[in-house]
Amino acid sequence: MDLFDDGKDTGALRTIGEVSARFGLRAHVLRYWEDQFPALKPLKRAGGRRLYRPEDVALIERIDRLVNREGYTMRGAKAALAAGGTSRSPAIEPLTDSGIGPSELLPRLKAIRAELAAALTA
Repeated sequence: MDLFDDGKDTGALRTIGEVSARFGLRAHVLRYWEDQFPALKPLKRAGGRRLYRPEDVALIERIDRLVNREGYTMRGAKAALAAGGTSRSPAIEPLTDSGIGPSELLPRLKAIRAELAAALTA
């Protein structure tokens, strides 16, 4: 599926302006992400003009989803991408989808709180 509706071929190179407009990000955010995510390496032309390949755009889409939609920190997004996963861990799944009834909810939340407290002290 083509993320851009501009008549260009799906394999066309995209400028930083096109990519930032498509994802609603400022250009400086994309440049910052280049520093933070080593896999994000757009082509650079004369004068430092960046051209993003389709694989760069796909990576930006994953980073954007992790950081801006799923609430990952930059460190967490890096870890998720390094692990090859881009979805939330099963422990973060909404409880309404897990089949846990209201009577089981409080004990489950207390168990989660204990796990988090233990992780912080480790």
